[in-house]
Amino acid sequence: MLVIRRDLVDEIVAHARRDHPDEACGVVAGPEGSDRPERFIPMLNAARSPTFYEFDSGDLLRLYRDMDSRDEVPVVIYHSHTATEAYPSRTDISYASEPDAHYVLVSTREDSDTEFRSYRIVDGVVTEEQVEVVETYMFAHTGADDVPDNA
Repeated sequence: MLVIRRDLVDEIVAHARRDHPDEACGVVAGPEGSDRPERFIPMLNAARSPTFYEFDSGDLLRLYRDMDSRDEVPVVIYHSHTATEAYPSRTDISYASEPDAHYVLVSTREDSDTEFRSYRIVDGVVTEEQVEVVETYMFAHTGADDVPDNA
């Protein structure tokens, strides 16, 4: 399951809409080992294509160096589909190289509401996962009964 803050979802969707009709792409980094997306990093689609995305190799190298210096990893790798549903294409699957990342797809196609879906892609196997959108990570996954009563 991907647990992600509402502000990050809003930023990803806004980026996808801004870059439409080209595919948008980027990363949400988080502390290593936390599985908690925290830092939104929109990237330039070097392909500038409505049907394909590609990170610029120089930008990607700088991104990974920056994440390493902050002890971060790519928790979410996202991109948009401009004319199809938010499901990984064969190309998306073949390029998925981060087995611990959540691969988020946003569809900005004209004939439907914006779709926001998340997948795990490991060794070519695609598994859709539930997305829980939260306001804060403070009590995510704890439920109301776990909040102390101060009585």
